[in-house]
Amino acid sequence: MRLITLLNRVVNYKRFVIKTARIVETGGEEPEIEFGIAARKNSKPVCSGCGRDGATCDHQAERRFQFVPLWGMAVYFTYAMRRVDCSRCGVKVERVPWADGKSPLCYSFKLYLAGWAKTLSWKEVSYRFGVNWYQVFEAVKFVVTWGLAHRDMSGVEAIGIDEIHQGKGQKYLTVVYQLCGPVRRLLYVGRGRKSETLEGFFEQMGSDWCGRLKHICTDMWKAYLKAIKRYAPGAVHILDRFHVMKLLGDAVDKIRRKEAKELNEHGLDLLKGLKYAFLKRPENLTESQEEALHGVMNRRLRSVRAYLWKEKFQLFWEYTSPYYARRYLRRWCKGAMHSRLPEIKKFVKTVRKHEPLILNWFRAKKAFSSGAVEGLNRKVNLAGKKILRHQKPGSVRNRAVSYPGPLARTTNHPQISMKRLII
Repeated sequence: MRLITLLNRVVNYKRFVIKTARIVETGGEEPEIEFGIAARKNSKPVCSGCGRDGATCDHQAERRFQFVPLWGMAVYFTYAMRRVDCSRCGVKVERVPWADGKSPLCYSFKLYLAGWAKTLSWKEVSYRFGVNWYQVFEAVKFVVTWGLAHRDMSGVEAIGIDEIHQGKGQKYLTVVYQLCGPVRRLLYVGRGRKSETLEGFFEQMGSDWCGRLKHICTDMWKAYLKAIKRYAPGAVHILDRFHVMKLLGDAVDKIRRKEAKELNEHGLDLLKGLKYAFLKRPENLTESQEEALHGVMNRRLRSVRAYLWKEKFQLFWEYTSPYYARRYLRRWCKGAMHSRLPEIKKFVKTVRKHEPLILNWFRAKKAFSSGAVEGLNRKVNLAGKKILRHQKPGSVRNRAVSYPGPLARTTNHPQISMKRLII
C-alpha cells in the first residue's frame, strides 16, 4: 500500500490533493517522509480573515508543516500558500485545513503532542519529537482552548473551591472543581487567592449559571466566603468535615509539639514520634502507634486532654439531623471552652463563627466533601511539576486541564481521531 493511500485513509482535506510522497535522507539522522500537497484544479482559496472564497492573487514560497511521525520518521507536508484577493479583507494568506496561521505544526500533530504531554514532561516531549518547549506549550494550549470552548457546563450544580501553593514564596492558585455528576473535573484556575480571583470565575460563567448552583464546598478563607456570598447567595455553602478536622488536628499537634519541647528540656521524650498517633482515628492506627498511644494515655498531659477533646468532636459527624448536630456542637464547644487549652479555645471560637456553614454539611445530606478537592489538588500539583518551566502564563492551567484522569473530560477534537494517529 502506497504512503499516499495510507495518508488519504487518515485525513481528507477538501479542495486539496496529496500529489507526491517521498523519503528524504537527512545525512546521518533518521530519514523524513515528505508529502507534497497541491490545490485542486479550479478550487478557490479561502480568506483567513473572513472565511470567504476569493480569487488567487499570487503564491508564497513553499512551506513545511510537521505531521504525526510514522515508524519513527518525522512526517512533513509541503505546500505553497496562495494569497487571496478578498473583497472584504484585502490581500490575505489563504486558510488551510491542516494548520493555523503561521504555525509550522499541523492540527493533528498538536493533538499528538498534547496526548504525550499528559504522561511525559513537556521538556521530554519536545526532546522526543524534535520540537521546542514553546511548541509543546502551544499544542497543549490549542487542545485546552478548544476543549474549554466546547465543554458542557449545564449540569454543574455542585462545585468545590480551594487554593494550591505554586512555586516559591506566597504564591497561590485558586482552583474550582465540579463535584457532582459522573466525573470530578477542573473548571477554573486563577492566579492568587483574593476575592477578585474567584469573582472573575463567577463573572466568566454568568449570573444564570451561578443561580443554578445548589452546593458550594470551600474552606474558611475570607476572600472566598465574600465572593460566594455576593455571586451565589442561593447556594448551600458548605464548610465540610475535612477542613474542620484539619483545623482541629493542627491545634492538637501544636499542643503536642509545645509540650514535647517542654518535656525534652527535662530529659523526657514521652511524646517523641507520636504526631500521627494523636492525629489518626483509633481504627486507623498501626499496632506500634496504638501501643505508644496507650503508653501515655494515663499520664496527666495537655496533649492527651487535647486528643480526647478531638475524639469527642468526631461524634459530631455521626449525626444526621442538623438540629441534633447543632445541639451536640454547642454542648461540645461549651465544655471545650473550660479545657484550659488555648489552642482548643481558639478552635471553638472559629467553629462558633462559622457554625451555620458547618451545619450545612448535614443539610446537604453529607453528599459533598472537600476531601475529593484535596485529592484533585494533588494531581494539579503533579501536573504543574511536569511543566519544568513556568515562564509562560497559563502553563499550569493548561497542564492541569489536560492532565490524564478525571480532571477534565472534554469532547474529542473533530479534526482527527487520536486513536488513528498513533501508528
